[in-house]
Amino acid sequence: MVTPVLPATARALLARTARVQRDGRAPSLVAGVVRDGGLAWSAGRGDVAEPHTDVQYRLGSISKTVTALVVLRLRDEGRLGLDDLLEEHVPGTPFGERTVGQLLAHLAGASSESPGGWWERVPGGTLAELRLTDDDVVLGSARRFHYSNLGFGLLGELVARHRGRSWAEVVRDEVLLPLGMARTTPRPTGRAAQGAAVHPWADVVLPEPEHDAGIMAAAGQLWATLADLGRFAAFLLGDTGDVLSPATLEEMTVPAGIDSSSPGWSAYGLGVQVLRVDGHTLIGHGGSMPGFLAGVFVDRSEQAGAVMLASTTSGLDPLVPGLLADLRAAEPRIVDAWAPSPPPLPLDLLGVWFWGPAPLVLRAQSGGLLHLGPLPGRPGRASRFAPRADGTWVGLDGYYAGETLRIAPDHLDLATFVLTRTPYDPEAPVPGGVDERGWTAP
Repeated sequence: MVTPVLPATARALLARTARVQRDGRAPSLVAGVVRDGGLAWSAGRGDVAEPHTDVQYRLGSISKTVTALVVLRLRDEGRLGLDDLLEEHVPGTPFGERTVGQLLAHLAGASSESPGGWWERVPGGTLAELRLTDDDVVLGSARRFHYSNLGFGLLGELVARHRGRSWAEVVRDEVLLPLGMARTTPRPTGRAAQGAAVHPWADVVLPEPEHDAGIMAAAGQLWATLADLGRFAAFLLGDTGDVLSPATLEEMTVPAGIDSSSPGWSAYGLGVQVLRVDGHTLIGHGGSMPGFLAGVFVDRSEQAGAVMLASTTSGLDPLVPGLLADLRAAEPRIVDAWAPSPPPLPLDLLGVWFWGPAPLVLRAQSGGLLHLGPLPGRPGRASRFAPRADGTWVGLDGYYAGETLRIAPDHLDLATFVLTRTPYDPEAPVPGGVDERGWTAP
């Protein structure tokens, strides 16, 4: 059950929202915060009808996250792999040697936009009508992050070919309706805001066009209400239903090509943006199309999200991170009480181990995990590990993500490193052996 925010919190959230709408001169703006599975607060400002939670706005690139969900559903069904070449699924493009995973993470070197007219303002067609050439390949694969709307257009084509139906039909049936997002559609239906550009030097507006983007729809076609976008925030917070497994959602949020342990960064996972703001990691996506701006981001550590939709082409200050900061300051999450739980290993295997002369601590964590890291206040590598059925452990994050940890009574075997109970224990299988002279003072 959704618990509404406190009156003082509601005033702070409204004050921020009102200022962003006024200072950004958005003809209309709706915003809300999400917790407990739904909107705990929302407001509409400007020319927006009530109920403001049921007016459609264009989502723009938030559509990419919806597209990514279906691609990952195909992967989970065994129909494709993230390391598959695009040529295996959509033959005949200049991106045939780039992988599905690279397209999802904007690492495929595809051009930012599709060739031809500005796809966001002119009607779109089929893949064949794009007439892609080698000029649309602008960077080498996996060389650097390069945001690509074209790349997600190709992923939408992949989805359509695998399912034998249009991208729009697939995302409706496999994502939107199962999540209860019945008011999220490829084109505006029912009550919908008019997209507008605001003149830079005068308080006048110009209507922006709306159309079917064709193959590029997967990059930015969807329209949604604030209530539906709030439901999508709940999905990103873990209420995945039957759409995606929690493990796959977690996989989506891992940044590609960046060290997420360093402070102050922004990155991209598999169809989601990952931001580090004021010491908090936010997961979600922003969106913009001519006439519209949108945003949905969640702070999973606080189990809260924020959403925003506005009918303006540009000019708004960031609102969603500020709403999350206001909610966090006014109503910080009260975490569950600590309680004892059985460790996943015998106690005598926990504690200090040595990588060469460097001490590391193996700790049990809640949920049956292990954590291997330096002593408090000391530098060093740290990772969490989850158990496998064969008795080994797999790294979840940090330097040892994906690596195998094997635990023996007298040593740990991790990615060719052997950790021992004493520094360079001569009785353990230390790589290269231990000098028979032992520790001396020359």
